[in-house]
Amino acid sequence: MTFRQFAYRNVIRNKRKYAAYFVSSAFSVMIFFLCALFIYHPAISGEMILGTAANTMLAAEGIIFVFCSLFVLVSVGSFLQSRRTEFGILLMHGMTKRQLNTMVFLENMIIGSTAIVTGTLLGLLLGKLFLMIGSGFLGIEPLKFYLSWHAPVLTVCSFALLFMLISLSTFAFIGNESRGLFQGGRRGEEEPKVSGPLALASAVLLLAGYTLAATTSAATVERMMAPVVCITVLGTYLFYTQLGPYLVSLVRKVRRLYWRRTNIITFSGLSYRWKDNGRMFFMVTIVTAVSFTSVGVFASIHTLSRELQLDYPAAVGYVAKGGHGSYAAQTDLAGIAMELDRLQEPYATLTIPIKVAEVASQTGPDRTERLPLMAYSDYLQALKHAGFTPQEPPLEEGEGLVMIGSQRDRSLTADRVRAVYTLTQGIVIEETGYTGHVPIAEYLLPELDGRDGGDFSGIVVSDSLFAAVTPVQSDWYTGFYMENFERTVGIASELTEKGKVAYEKDSPYAVVVSGTLFEIQRTLYSTMLFASLLVGTVFFIAAGSFLYFRLYMDMDHDRLQYSTLSKMGLTETELNRTVTVQLALLFFVPVGLAVLHSVFAFIALQRLFYLSIVLETGAVLVGYLAAQGLYFFMIRSRYLRNLKKNLI
Repeated sequence: MTFRQFAYRNVIRNKRKYAAYFVSSAFSVMIFFLCALFIYHPAISGEMILGTAANTMLAAEGIIFVFCSLFVLVSVGSFLQSRRTEFGILLMHGMTKRQLNTMVFLENMIIGSTAIVTGTLLGLLLGKLFLMIGSGFLGIEPLKFYLSWHAPVLTVCSFALLFMLISLSTFAFIGNESRGLFQGGRRGEEEPKVSGPLALASAVLLLAGYTLAATTSAATVERMMAPVVCITVLGTYLFYTQLGPYLVSLVRKVRRLYWRRTNIITFSGLSYRWKDNGRMFFMVTIVTAVSFTSVGVFASIHTLSRELQLDYPAAVGYVAKGGHGSYAAQTDLAGIAMELDRLQEPYATLTIPIKVAEVASQTGPDRTERLPLMAYSDYLQALKHAGFTPQEPPLEEGEGLVMIGSQRDRSLTADRVRAVYTLTQGIVIEETGYTGHVPIAEYLLPELDGRDGGDFSGIVVSDSLFAAVTPVQSDWYTGFYMENFERTVGIASELTEKGKVAYEKDSPYAVVVSGTLFEIQRTLYSTMLFASLLVGTVFFIAAGSFLYFRLYMDMDHDRLQYSTLSKMGLTETELNRTVTVQLALLFFVPVGLAVLHSVFAFIALQRLFYLSIVLETGAVLVGYLAAQGLYFFMIRSRYLRNLKKNLI
């Protein structure tokens, strides 16, 4: 038998342990290949709007590759730790350290190469189906199957490099002394030591993270995101390494519970297994929480689309800076009207003046030099053309309503300090509230300066006050209103850059084409949902691979333990119940904690949306729990069957 055959037979002999790792690696390769197939499809890469989808899928590929690097590294390290006794025996019988390293390298490359070939071939078989599903998500015609040479080359080269680097790095996992290797496979007999203060710190960190996530406002959610994530991640790690074993030790002290039925068997080794598997539980929890959150948010695409319709009341909005009668503005408006006429869709046109007044001073933390003003009667006309019902009463002299530029601004109003403006001509305008609807889409007017962002874009004042203001600049807003604004995709393409030209741009006009912006964002959200589903599936299978591996790494020890207990009178029913409880803790504690993390993440993210995303995110959580439950029962059945083999 040659050395290569010896390495090959080692892989075959340990195929049960390597099975889940191989499946997860091959699946990751397949998803990576399919994403590359999508990215390099000529119908995607050559189109402006769909180019955004290609960039999103490219980001998904990067996430998959980085995660696979960590997954393969952790998995290989765990495999080597489980085989330390075997390595010790080989070294004691004359194998050199160099030969041992070469054997491990060959084994890893055999598994990696097989996973690359399997994943790529599966990608080729499922490529057409994948492109059809992707087309459905994007709402475009089904894509024809097209194999660019970039997809297989990128996939094979990326994962070949990955497996080679990981295989070379595994030399660091192997000890230098044969005695230490030989003793490395023994299970610890002493109870794992835990720290009471660290266990308390875990509870405090988790509670602090949840409290910050639940109490953050829309204005601070982006700033609080990073510290909350760090606090929660650290609390989760301490939960598995300190708080979990500490709670198990407390349960063992409650004799009425600990000595009841088979609880003594269930909890006797749980403390050791909990801390021994703490890092694996930690990775599964974080990976699962990320999957829940990303899929849940992007599954709310319909909610985001409804918000977008409220944010862009006009199918096409155009603002002429400094004048309405200029030849350039009239030419632009005539060109837009001509393009809309070709659509053969009825539309209405509204033109209203916007006065830009100079501010001498204002109260509050913000500083606005130029203040856009709109007359109350013009505001009502804008709402009427957009199909909105005005709810604001007529304004008194000196009162002003802040115009919201998007639905997200609604969540920012509670923390925003209302200002009182004094214009250079002595007129005082006090902010008394906010408009109930978006009269003019964002990007078309200069934003009011604010510390916490927002698209507040001017003030609605009474008609008399509006007439009394002497502006430093007079702008004119023209809106083209139509029911099926989605049909305006590509309108005014010569004037716009991806559907808009913001007011702040160095241009004599600002323009927004709602249909183009809607299509870009819909494509982006749909692709993000598609990509997050793919990445989430990779995470799900990888998490299952971790759990599967830990079960089968302890199989021999568990089989010996339950064989001894069976001789002492443990019935098959009691065995089934004990194993089920232990597996349930192994499977559902990480998932349950991940769900809890995701729930508070959704609570914080809901602040960014005006409409509710509870239904969509709830459906994602229920679906994932159902899939995890199905996986649990499959593994439980297989594990019990293998556990009972040769059980006397």
